[in-house]
Amino acid sequence: MIRQELQRKIDTRTKPLGSLGKLEELALKIGIIQNSSTPELRKPAILTFAADHGIVDEGVSAYSKEVTWQMVMNFVQGGAGINVFTRQHGIHLRVIDAGVDYDFPEGINVENHKLARGTQNMMHAPAMSIELCQKAIETGAQCVQEEFNRGCNVIGFGEMGIGNTSSASLLLHKIAGIPLRDCVGPGTGLKADGMERKCRILSQVAEKFDPKTPIETLATFGGIEIAMICGGVIEARRLNMTILADGFIATSGFLAAYNMQPDVLDNVIYCHSSNEPGHRHMLEYMKADPILHLDLRLGEGTGVAVAYPILESAVNFLNQMASFDEAEVCDEQIDRKHEAGI
Repeated sequence: MIRQELQRKIDTRTKPLGSLGKLEELALKIGIIQNSSTPELRKPAILTFAADHGIVDEGVSAYSKEVTWQMVMNFVQGGAGINVFTRQHGIHLRVIDAGVDYDFPEGINVENHKLARGTQNMMHAPAMSIELCQKAIETGAQCVQEEFNRGCNVIGFGEMGIGNTSSASLLLHKIAGIPLRDCVGPGTGLKADGMERKCRILSQVAEKFDPKTPIETLATFGGIEIAMICGGVIEARRLNMTILADGFIATSGFLAAYNMQPDVLDNVIYCHSSNEPGHRHMLEYMKADPILHLDLRLGEGTGVAVAYPILESAVNFLNQMASFDEAEVCDEQIDRKHEAGI
């Protein structure tokens, strides 16, 4: 069994048992995903999907929806957090227009997969039709397939969309049954009165709709970018890639995918625990153990990019550290563990 082979290899590196802590857990998981005792991370990529949200019209965000397209232009110009960290760690970044209410000029580095000019205002209608949601899922899967065909075997997801913490909060509330007030956070920086308004608006939305199936739930409360992440996660699991989760909004796409296909989590590594309160509930619901606790809440895929070198360290120690036998070092602790069948 590959699990036993990997554990033996981890334990026999020249170190005390368990002394590399979380790195040992990560090496084991990546090795199991790849069914290999010599796993490797190839051509890492982050797909950052951008879309607008109709619920912004109700004043649930500290920013107007114009900031969505302005931030996408910042991505293109290389000035955003995600640009800094992907450059630093050699990660391929794709910026994808999933549904921004803006026409980007031709010739810039934004991929046009626009399916609509944002979602509907959930105060008046479901965010998406079932057809639009399904198309978004398929588009996310297509983008992942393209990375796989390029030789990528480790992929993360980011997002940009003013108002998308509202969708993430509603998805968490409806899927996990967490009280809505515990799911709602400040998003782009709401103060106390703004938080109260946001909770009141989202409570009205939650009471208005009662979807019955996973795709109806995603279509009713999600965003186009969240649906594309959902589809990307499901496809990455089908292709047996290592899948990296970012913060609150991106992880809501993972939550939607889990709601449709629970085994997707077999391939997921959670990169960090966001400072958005709902993210902690989301991680607990999926029994996640995130790598980093840095109080991040930027989104964009930044948590994935910051955590990535830790994954590299996990794979590198497994593949490059000498064993006790190779180093001609005796370790009775290892022998006792494996003689006992531990």
